[in-house]
Amino acid sequence: MKLKTPRYTTELRGNIVHVPEVIWKNCSGMSIFGKFFQSIMFTTDIAIVRNNNADAIIAVYPFTPHPTITQAIMSVADVPVLCGVGGGITHGLRSVEIARHAEFQGALGVVLNAPAPDSTVTAVKKAIDIPVILTVISEHTDIREKLKAGVDILNVSGGANTAKIVATIRKHYPTLPIIATGGSTEESILATIEAGANSITYTPPTTGEMFRVKMDTYRKTVSEGKSLAIFHKS
Repeated sequence: MKLKTPRYTTELRGNIVHVPEVIWKNCSGMSIFGKFFQSIMFTTDIAIVRNNNADAIIAVYPFTPHPTITQAIMSVADVPVLCGVGGGITHGLRSVEIARHAEFQGALGVVLNAPAPDSTVTAVKKAIDIPVILTVISEHTDIREKLKAGVDILNVSGGANTAKIVATIRKHYPTLPIIATGGSTEESILATIEAGANSITYTPPTTGEMFRVKMDTYRKTVSEGKSLAIFHKS
C-alpha cells in the first residue's frame, strides 16, 4: 500500500508562496551533493525567500552581483541557494571572486548569465568546488563548447521557446542536468518537463501583488465586523 505524504503546517505558517504541484508530480529532479530538488523559486525578495515551499532558490538579478546580496539571501533561506555571479557586464576575475564568496557563504551552485565568455566559465570552474550553471536563452548556443569550458548544469530561460530549446538540447545530451523556466500555467510547465527538464524554476507573484490581495481580504473582513486575530492572549 502506497502511503500518502504527511504534511504539517500551522495557520500562521501556511501563508506562503506555493509552487505548482505539477512540478513535484512530474519532474525527475536532480541532486547536488545529496540535496534533491525538483522545484526552484526564482526570487531575490527576502520575504519570499523565507516564505515558500520550493526545494531551492535561484537568486539571479539584473544588477552587478555583490557578496552582500548573496549573504542576505543565504542568511534567511532554509533551502539550498543557487547564486548569480555575473557573466554579462560582470565577468572574468570579478565573477571568479564573487563565485568564491558564494561558495564560502554556503551556495549550492553558481549561475552565469548567457553572455558569459568561455574563458570566464573556465576560470570560475577552476576556482570553486560547486557546480557552474549557465543560463541558455537560445537554441543556437554552442552547448558542446560550453560543456568543454566547464559548465555542469544548464538553466534554460528562453521565454516562449523554452520547451523547444530544452527538447533540442535533450536530443543531443540525454543525461545532461537541465533546469528550465516553466512559465505561468500548468500546461506550459508540463510541456517543459516533457521536453526534458529535470527541475523547474517558478517565478512567484511580487510581494506587492500578494499584499494587494491580502489587503482586499482585510478590508472585506473588517467591513463585515469580523476579527482579524488568529489568536490572542488573555
